[in-house]
Amino acid sequence: MKASHLQLAYGTKIIYDDCEFNLEDNDKAGVVGVNGAGKTTLFKIILGQQQLDDGKIELPSLRLGYLPQEITIPPEHNDITVWEYVAAGRPVDELQEKLNAEYEKLAKYPDSTVILERINSLQDLIDSYDIANFDYELLKILDKMNLSDLMDTKMRKLSGGQKSKVAFARVLFENAGLLLLDEPTNHLDVSTKQFVSNFLRNYRGTVLVISHDVAFLDDITNKTLFVNKTTHKMKVYKGNYSDFRRQYAEEKAAEDARITEQEREIKRLSEFVARARAAKRSNTALIGMGHQREKVLAKKLAELETREQDYARVAMNITPAKQSNKTPLEVQNLSFHYQDSPQLYSGLSFSLTRGEKFLIVGENGVGKSTLLKLIVGNLTPDSGSVILGNNTTTAYYAQELEILDERRTILENVTSYDFTETELRGILSNFLFYGDDIYKKVAVLSPGEKARVALCKILLKRANLIILDEPTNHFDPETQKLIGENLKDYSGTIIMVSHSPAFVEQIGITRMLIVPPHNDDPKQPRLAIIKNYSRELLEYYYYLNSDLV
Repeated sequence: MKASHLQLAYGTKIIYDDCEFNLEDNDKAGVVGVNGAGKTTLFKIILGQQQLDDGKIELPSLRLGYLPQEITIPPEHNDITVWEYVAAGRPVDELQEKLNAEYEKLAKYPDSTVILERINSLQDLIDSYDIANFDYELLKILDKMNLSDLMDTKMRKLSGGQKSKVAFARVLFENAGLLLLDEPTNHLDVSTKQFVSNFLRNYRGTVLVISHDVAFLDDITNKTLFVNKTTHKMKVYKGNYSDFRRQYAEEKAAEDARITEQEREIKRLSEFVARARAAKRSNTALIGMGHQREKVLAKKLAELETREQDYARVAMNITPAKQSNKTPLEVQNLSFHYQDSPQLYSGLSFSLTRGEKFLIVGENGVGKSTLLKLIVGNLTPDSGSVILGNNTTTAYYAQELEILDERRTILENVTSYDFTETELRGILSNFLFYGDDIYKKVAVLSPGEKARVALCKILLKRANLIILDEPTNHFDPETQKLIGENLKDYSGTIIMVSHSPAFVEQIGITRMLIVPPHNDDPKQPRLAIIKNYSRELLEYYYYLNSDLV
């Protein structure tokens, strides 16, 4: 893949300015840069969804596989099975029908070179799908992504996390020559992420991946494509993300030293020119030297490099407005199932103590997000109850950001009777929304921007019980760290679902609820186990994928 002289601007906002880069076949490259640098835009250009103002990207003749950050399953696929949806990633039957039709045309026009070319092209494409190993490869991917139990399940019955995994499985099964992956690990449990990492490292094709998951990038990439928002340039670095950060830090230090020296020289020349201009007319020597220095100064100013900006980071304040009772939440004998689906919970009981940080873990689809929705009242249990303490106030961060109204603006989504518009503007600026940004409809925002709005919305409530479903999705590593630092010092109570061991460790979990996989025997109620938290137990669960029932 070769890019040359890329030019793109939206009005006066420059995205790319004469960008160039080159990637080799089978490279695994992380695409990195601050929000708004143009990472996802690059994917849209490759996919043909965005036109450049100038320049071009040369791609070899190969199929593209694309996993967007926000997964949407088309309505026409709701009633097909997981197996059928993933298998459609290699449309062999459809291609075979086209091939047969071309052979019928050839029988009528045996001398047609155009028909022969189409036949050869279709046959090459069918051969690239490895028909002999079709079922084996599909079963392997479904099994390793913990989806084999869902093969006969209709797509409409899947949870959000399961749909994301199925969409990812389909992209991997497509066997494309170039994979474009935008935040692919957002909804993956750790065991599935390990399989995906191994799969991509050994993938016979080129992979471009946008991700805020540093460990994932370090694990799979051999190149890093940095999109620089300050200079509007792109540069390829050899090595994984950590290698890039080290090289970039060295370049930045050298750049800062170089620019500081340039600024020092410009200041010295400016002071000399100022003295020469102020000199008496009789001092012709000084005036003459001033003219010479002025020419040098003009050249130095033209050559002065642009110092790279340090972009603002999210600022947070999550101090509860009031303290809860000693027991802010109690769950009593909770049972629940979705229509035509197995029992998720049967007789589940636990309570939280004020100030506790409580983690829920389990594979995709076992009911983690469902439990949070039952707690906040978005779902009604079959039996049992959820009891909030008298002084308990709640704030809920949903994994799929459904707490936002996409038809409304950013400001309308966070409007509260407790704050004036002026105060809200100040608070929104802490979440990097400035000026007229606050009047943008949420529907046009990127997933990362939506996540910032959602985070702002729940923190404005200053609740003493925060309920978080995958809070690190969509956030860059620096913002993840900032959120973790704030939650660590939070005096209220937290109940959280997260697949990030590093984030979990950072905030100081006290206990964890382990939700086992579905039990196929309807006579046996599913179990839920609560364990005192330890790093060793979490690693044991996450990395060994042990059955702790």
